[in-house]
Amino acid sequence: MAEPTSVTEKPWTQPLSPLPEGATPFSTERTVRTGDVDTDHRLRLDGVARYLQDIGTDNLAAVDAADTDPLWIVRRTVVDVLRPARYGDRLRLRRWCDALSTRWANVRVRLDAPEGDDEGPLIETSAFWIDIGPTSGAPTRISDPLFEHMARYAHDTRLKWRAWLPDRVPADVDDTRPFPLRATDLDPFGHVNNAVYWHAVEEVLATRPEPPAAPYRAVIEHLRPIGGGEKLTLQTRHDPGGTTVWFTVGDGIRAVAWLAQI
Repeated sequence: MAEPTSVTEKPWTQPLSPLPEGATPFSTERTVRTGDVDTDHRLRLDGVARYLQDIGTDNLAAVDAADTDPLWIVRRTVVDVLRPARYGDRLRLRRWCDALSTRWANVRVRLDAPEGDDEGPLIETSAFWIDIGPTSGAPTRISDPLFEHMARYAHDTRLKWRAWLPDRVPADVDDTRPFPLRATDLDPFGHVNNAVYWHAVEEVLATRPEPPAAPYRAVIEHLRPIGGGEKLTLQTRHDPGGTTVWFTVGDGIRAVAWLAQI
């Protein structure tokens, strides 16, 4: 993918769609615990990723789709940290679909204070999820009842995939480092779990003099799975427009992440 030449051409900088007026999305609550925060008590990005996985599972169960559409893989996740969440915060998570097609959907989750505190935490997320057949392991049609449910607030029912981030590593990266994988990083398919990619982003952020100041956006696009035993390398480039991280195994790129203030 050719890298755009101006900020206005970069789709990953566009605002996320708002919650439709009067909508009643699936909602749940949780408290930020010690396992999901950094040494400054900030809710880490990998913690946000786990919350998104959990509410997705809970949402499927709540609409009786856990048997018909049990498996989903994420192709892209966008996290806008507008006001960071911290240790001890009680969060309300609201989940709805803003666009979909027959085999995939773009799903929004908003994390904020249960009482709607205008000064409290606010994290907006968007994720492109693909429905996977449990026996074929390939993209499959979303079941009719679930499609009807998800389409309630969708502005697009013919959603198409479009990659956002540059899928080639430039020659002049600023840092290259190995990122050893652990047995606990793997999911039931033998692939690295989505949240682990965000562990790597947090590792890159830890090398910066200061953590990113809100508001900021982080994006990850998954190109190919990473399996157990593979030697993963992170290649990072810092530009005025943001930080880009390429997840590489040998000469192949498996994922790309980008982070910048917004």
